[in-house]
Amino acid sequence: MPVGYLRRLTSPERTARADRHLGLSLAFVAGATNAGGFLAVGRYTSHMTGVVSTMADDLALGNVRPAVDALFGLIAFVVGATVSSVLVQWARARRMRSEFALPLMCEATLLLVFGLMGATLQTRSAGIVDITVVLLCFMMGLQNAIITKISHAVIRTTHVTGLVTDIGIEVGRVVFWRLTRVNVADVGEAENRQRLFTHVGLVLFFFVGGLAGAMGFNTLGFVSAVPLALFLVVLAVVPLVDDLRHRLLDHPI
Repeated sequence: MPVGYLRRLTSPERTARADRHLGLSLAFVAGATNAGGFLAVGRYTSHMTGVVSTMADDLALGNVRPAVDALFGLIAFVVGATVSSVLVQWARARRMRSEFALPLMCEATLLLVFGLMGATLQTRSAGIVDITVVLLCFMMGLQNAIITKISHAVIRTTHVTGLVTDIGIEVGRVVFWRLTRVNVADVGEAENRQRLFTHVGLVLFFFVGGLAGAMGFNTLGFVSAVPLALFLVVLAVVPLVDDLRHRLLDHPI
């Protein structure tokens, strides 16, 4: 990927194109992590609806350990989103170019840990808490918060329910316009079409990522997460290098 393109992809100055391309990239990573993670820990960790429902079901059936496991996963997701927000605000306060790249690099590091040490972490889970579940939920919360802040909650990458709902809304607008020729939403047809294509693309990339993640884990095991981590590093490294270069120029050793 060209350096200029990577710089624009996570730049503080956002464009709809950059949001869309970054969203598609992260949807692929989320799908791969979610599907591969399911084969690793037996749980989907990218959406909290299922986690909360599982927790309720387990409590109703008297299954305390899985319920507590789900609770820690929920907490980890929230903490991941919190950390992402703090990193963005911290970098923004210092006018850094890497305000969005920092959480991505954090996710890449954790995904690398998962890929290289996942099997070890799974065998050393403390008590009734599965460390790998907590790690995956934290990463998904981290990632979802990144793209949510970047796109002002227009794009989300770690769960498909909202995306499918948005597709239905946009299709409904098209159908209404075609039948009545009345535009009550004050949204142009071209903008509506672009939103529709974006949401369909996000679902497609999540699916393709899930397919790749499941096949990769089934073939290689935990180490299949390493290429995903390296991909995130590529997405995040240019703004981080820019900030480091500027810091060295301002404060030479």
